[in-house]
Amino acid sequence: MAKVLVVEDDVDIRGLVETRLRRHGHRVVSVGSGEEALTAIAEKGTPDVAVLDVLMPGMDGLQLLRTIRLDPASAGMQAVFLSGRIQESDIEAGRALGATYLTKPLVLSALVNAVDAAADATPAVAAATW
Repeated sequence: MAKVLVVEDDVDIRGLVETRLRRHGHRVVSVGSGEEALTAIAEKGTPDVAVLDVLMPGMDGLQLLRTIRLDPASAGMQAVFLSGRIQESDIEAGRALGATYLTKPLVLSALVNAVDAAADATPAVAAATW
């Protein structure tokens, strides 16, 4: 299955997402901030898919994805946004980055389907430490 990076500042949501993705066979690394995500990628390599909270203190998910994709090795990484923001402008901002945009409250089956679809849409990225 896919190598998935989960970036969510809410500990409970992060735990739910990580548990559900692991149950579906994905290899998961989860962190609580954009800065921690950049460190994880530097240490472990680029994941196949990133699940990103949009609203986080410091670096938000949209900014994080833009930053990750500046590296040519990560430019094609797939992403799924999670957000409590349901304004059309927010959804369009996520989709403009080529990401799936899911709203909270989270439907875990929809998230798993979105991660599976994103993983199928990209070739596997070499990252031995995942």
